[in-house]
Amino acid sequence: MTTPNEAPPSAAPLLDVRGLAAGYGRKQVLHGVGLRVEAGEIVTLMGHNGAGKTTTIRTVLGALRPRSGTIRISGADTTRHPVRKVVAAGVALIPSERFVFPDLSVHDNLLLGAANAPSGSDTAERLATVQDLFPILEERSKQPAGAMSGGQQRMVSLGMALMARPRLLLLDEPSLGLAPSVVESIFARLRHLADTERLGILLLEQNVKQALQIADRAYVMRSGEVILEETAENMRHRPDFWDLF
Repeated sequence: MTTPNEAPPSAAPLLDVRGLAAGYGRKQVLHGVGLRVEAGEIVTLMGHNGAGKTTTIRTVLGALRPRSGTIRISGADTTRHPVRKVVAAGVALIPSERFVFPDLSVHDNLLLGAANAPSGSDTAERLATVQDLFPILEERSKQPAGAMSGGQQRMVSLGMALMARPRLLLLDEPSLGLAPSVVESIFARLRHLADTERLGILLLEQNVKQALQIADRAYVMRSGEVILEETAENMRHRPDFWDLF
């Protein structure tokens, strides 16, 4: 028997990456990367800058064609799919830069996010859900998104992604440049989404301690390879934690 937030044992992982190799031109960056994310799970991918984390999620999204290996979303092979097909399969990426349309209102930014929602989705219902999750987006709905603070723009970016009703969220350094209190608030909402909507989240984050507070599992990358997979709880209690980096 499974609890509401657990996938049946026979279910395919939401994201299943195996033997992934990718790079730019003659430079190979990823060397046989393997990882998985289950529905309702937050997985953090850690490592120094240049370890291959962003290249990994760009390849998962279809923005970079892999040289070898496989990528499966809920059991379906998306290894060589273009970005539009991967997005249609339920994947959303929030890049490290603050991605909003600065001259458009917060409300219009959110509606643009709904353009990638599955057919038949109730936009008004989803908008209400997103605004309930981030009340500031309703309070400032008529304000140009570019006039908001960095943390508020990050919430707009998250809201836009969530309007598309993704099953898998790829997050690249969401805490970058934000105050600790804002990061804590955003991370708490990410945990809530994983628990209540069974959203799978692959989190790239330099704030290792903060990421491990909300994650279920962690992978550590070094020089384009995954060198360790461990539960977040075990990782938090490792005496040699920083030696991995």
